[in-house]
Amino acid sequence: MINLAKIPKVELHCHLDGSVRPSTIAELTNNNIKDIYNDTVAQDKCLDLNDYLTKFSLPEKIMQTKENLERIAYELAEDLIKDGVIYAEIRFAPLKHTHKGLTKEEVIDSVLKGLNKVKNIDINLILCMMRDMSYEENLQIIDLALKYKDKKVVAIDLAGAEKLYPTKNYKKLFDIAREKKIHYTIHAGEADGKDSIKAALDFKAQRLGHGVLITEDNTLIDRIKNENILLEMCPTSNIQTNVIDTYKNHPLEQLYRKNCLVSINTDNRTVSNTTLTKEYEMILKNQSLTIDDIIKMNLNAIKYSFANQETKNKIINIITNYQKEYL
Repeated sequence: MINLAKIPKVELHCHLDGSVRPSTIAELTNNNIKDIYNDTVAQDKCLDLNDYLTKFSLPEKIMQTKENLERIAYELAEDLIKDGVIYAEIRFAPLKHTHKGLTKEEVIDSVLKGLNKVKNIDINLILCMMRDMSYEENLQIIDLALKYKDKKVVAIDLAGAEKLYPTKNYKKLFDIAREKKIHYTIHAGEADGKDSIKAALDFKAQRLGHGVLITEDNTLIDRIKNENILLEMCPTSNIQTNVIDTYKNHPLEQLYRKNCLVSINTDNRTVSNTTLTKEYEMILKNQSLTIDDIIKMNLNAIKYSFANQETKNKIINIITNYQKEYL
């Protein structure tokens, strides 16, 4: 029996503020750990995505100092290593951490300082534009991505309440990002349906965050196959936000069998109370996928990551050597 924790893993969709250790929040706020869990870990079934997003409020409050940001980033990197992750792209919204006077640059530098303390893992950053922020604020994220392009910032994203703020409204920002040759992924097809996915594809997104509602439209499935768009799928999160009812009915296997590019991710390790090891366990238990399929998904994930080619080659070698030795 293969130990799932030992499989070399690639994590492409993980939010920093959704992955803060509850013990750290309890220590920094001097609160009871049980209360912290109640405030930061979502129920198995939320009303919807907006209900799920309420669990980010407390972590955001403590992520307003250099020291806390550095510590939280460092601890997440440690947690990733324990989970067998060898490459990760961590995403967060810098502007959410400037409420107590930090500059945008100080926020990013602090996160990078924490991540750089940890060896034996390659981690890059994705900076999130937020749907509820202004055009001018989100434009700053594009400028920051350009500024930190050679300092482990590899892409931008659009996150937040997808149904309240339709993807189609952000065309101009992605036109600018494309002109500046900045990579981007877009949350789409999570809380909003095929129109959101179509808009993201029309914007030339290189990957889609979640994308589970793509099953509403076979023409969109054909598009992601023809355009080599990878879906960053997050099974537990999708069930919690009430987009999918059960692991058995999650479209991961269905799309994989149709030769779509899919990867398995945690989304938010704390809010969803999960790890990649747990995600693999639940998928293997409830679907007909095999460990070999999961390893192939990891190979697809690194191939369509925003890492440089040298890093991609290194990670591919680790995964393929594992595949030869254990399968």
